[in-house]
Amino acid sequence: MIKTKLLSIEDLDKIEIQDQLKQAINQNKLVIFPTETVYGIGGNALNECSAKAIYEAKGRPQDNPLIVHIHDEKEVAKYALSISEKAKRLMTHFWPGPLTLIFQKKDIVPKQTTGGLETVAIRLPSNPIAQKLLNIVGCPLAAPSANLSGKPSSTMFKHVKEDFYGKVDFIIDGGKSTIGLESTVLDVTKEVFVLLRPGSITKKAIEDVLNEPIIDQSGERNTEKVMSPGMKYTHYKPKGNVVLLSGKIENIKNYLESLTSLNSKTALICATDYQTMFSFMNVFPLGNLEEMNLIASNLFSSLREMDEKEMEQIFIIELPKEDIGYAIMNRVLKAAGYQTLKL
Repeated sequence: MIKTKLLSIEDLDKIEIQDQLKQAINQNKLVIFPTETVYGIGGNALNECSAKAIYEAKGRPQDNPLIVHIHDEKEVAKYALSISEKAKRLMTHFWPGPLTLIFQKKDIVPKQTTGGLETVAIRLPSNPIAQKLLNIVGCPLAAPSANLSGKPSSTMFKHVKEDFYGKVDFIIDGGKSTIGLESTVLDVTKEVFVLLRPGSITKKAIEDVLNEPIIDQSGERNTEKVMSPGMKYTHYKPKGNVVLLSGKIENIKNYLESLTSLNSKTALICATDYQTMFSFMNVFPLGNLEEMNLIASNLFSSLREMDEKEMEQIFIIELPKEDIGYAIMNRVLKAAGYQTLKL
């Protein structure tokens, strides 16, 4: 077992800690750090041994590409074969921030980092702790979400500590993630850009900047090689069985009330607006419908809570799919393993 060192934000100002972090990354060791989206588990993106260590720590299939986090927009030219004017426009508008762009890669980026692909996913995070860490270590960090493969992504320090204490060298405590959903992923290698994973930066926001439409493939279920994480394997799933419920709220209430299997191990995740309607069962509210950003930031921690409470049957009520709601429902559908019930 690795002796994991837990770090605070203040620790990053200490020269000895900075030296330890840089040395660890140079030796292909791993550090967990906060971003504005979710926590990431990072290693040297330019070293295949680091990529292998990330896959091993997460229990992640090695054909699932990793996202490369950079400290400066100018670094893209080191790792991407070409950068179109349209891609530059998006970088200027949305970076630093939760947008990942996929480029054709240069040979400097090993295929272990890219899941065997000739493309590389790159983003420039806006979280100041992430930026500081990237500046300290002096290299790009391949950093998928810091959760065991298949489990809900981590948006809180306690969750990454539960999953990875003893498995990585450093964990940096950055509090709760502000966005709570992984970054939007956009393939910019095509003439018409392709949305592969929705996030807080919406399809409309991207199209408004480009002044042209993009293709949305984020809802497709893939079994072949994929260019983005979150497109192929089971994601975000608690241990209990998850079912997504849609339809009129009165119908949903009648259905749940009629269940003979309803017990203390049955949970309902829903908008706070509906909480009082379901007082006959365990309700875990996400936030009000008028605060969809809050719902997004609470989703993964609520899914994590299902395991903490040992819930065996979990129902989630469908949320509006406008704006960030589209990205939320993308995660919910995968958490449910595509099990849906329309009432």
